[in-house]
Amino acid sequence: MGKGKFITALATLHPDINYIGIEKYDSVMIRAVAKREAIEDCPNLTFLRYDAEDLAEVFAPSEIDRIYLNFSDPWPKDRHAKRRLTSMEFLARYRCYLKPEGRIEFKTDNRPLFDFSLEQAKEAGWQLSAVTYDLHHSEYAVGNVMTEYEEKFSALGNPIHRMVAEYPAK
Repeated sequence: MGKGKFITALATLHPDINYIGIEKYDSVMIRAVAKREAIEDCPNLTFLRYDAEDLAEVFAPSEIDRIYLNFSDPWPKDRHAKRRLTSMEFLARYRCYLKPEGRIEFKTDNRPLFDFSLEQAKEAGWQLSAVTYDLHHSEYAVGNVMTEYEEKFSALGNPIHRMVAEYPAK
């Protein structure tokens, strides 16, 4: 979940929706917790210090409505491709825990990772929508909640890539 700006903003904007932020690293989690504590009342937001590889230990099948993957580690070496959160391996895991109408929303400034993610999603049978190579200059910019990394990379002039993936109902 990163440093927490994105998820705390969503939880504040949508108090009727429960949000669970998952973060693997303590150093990042500490920053998110500080942001969460700065909000006066936000009972719909919980954090888990956890590895996304172990979703089965936390969630039941078809329990999740939406998964946000924002500025994930690109794992640039080919031999590490299976560690990317948008790899076929992870997409198969997400499919188990997403509700039939559930979806994944993915944002990054890393073009090779984005292209890889598009290919993996198509190969895995996911339907893609809201695909853009320049989010902030697209029709999808309206209502976009930015992450810390998104603000940083946008300020540097990097275009932000975004896609939404849904697995078709059987």
